[in-house]
Amino acid sequence: MSELSQAFRAAFSLLVQRDPALLEIVTLSLQVSGMATVLASLVGLPLGGWVAVARFPGRRLAVVLLNALMGLPPVVVGLLVYLLLSRSGPAGTLGWLFTPQAMVIAQVVLITPIVAALTRQVVEDLWQEYAEQLRSLGVSAVRAIPTLLWDGRYSLSITLLAGFGRAIAEVGAVIIVGGNIAHVTRVMTTAIALETSRGDLALALGLGIVLLLLSLLVNAAAQLLSDVARRAEG
Repeated sequence: MSELSQAFRAAFSLLVQRDPALLEIVTLSLQVSGMATVLASLVGLPLGGWVAVARFPGRRLAVVLLNALMGLPPVVVGLLVYLLLSRSGPAGTLGWLFTPQAMVIAQVVLITPIVAALTRQVVEDLWQEYAEQLRSLGVSAVRAIPTLLWDGRYSLSITLLAGFGRAIAEVGAVIIVGGNIAHVTRVMTTAIALETSRGDLALALGLGIVLLLLSLLVNAAAQLLSDVARRAEG
């Protein structure tokens, strides 16, 4: 018990003193997951909106596929991105393997289906509500997507927060394509795994506390946006 209490005291000391190694890892984690969330939103929002309003053969299958891809195994995604970026892979000439760029790609692949699937549900509900009015104004289903995305911006912000939370908590895919290299690709989740195996519980606990705080902040922001959305609808 004394060793555990000492580890917690050391972890809080690292946080209070703003340990450079800890700050470096946290900063890289936020940069990688933030960029992945931005890129996933650029693909997932319009894709989800299009699937929501378009009518095409195989649409039901597309919806099922989007929902299924929300549960992509991270290690499988990591393996596929590794093969893509390896020297013998189609994108091997980029030299991105074991770099933050590879980690961003892996996280984008993981969270884009989440953003697209949740966006589809939000936009589909709005389309059912406003379809007749928009059609009366001569707005086609596809042209209505930007309007519907804007109208559902609060709910879609929660979707993006969910994607960010999923990205920053990821370990399996990023450790495969990033390699957990110190000062290069070491993020919070991979560092926690490494430092725990090394027995450096202070740094692992410090990073764990930061990760938990970020999770709380994301959930608090999602709840706040949900309340704002309800007031706006009311």
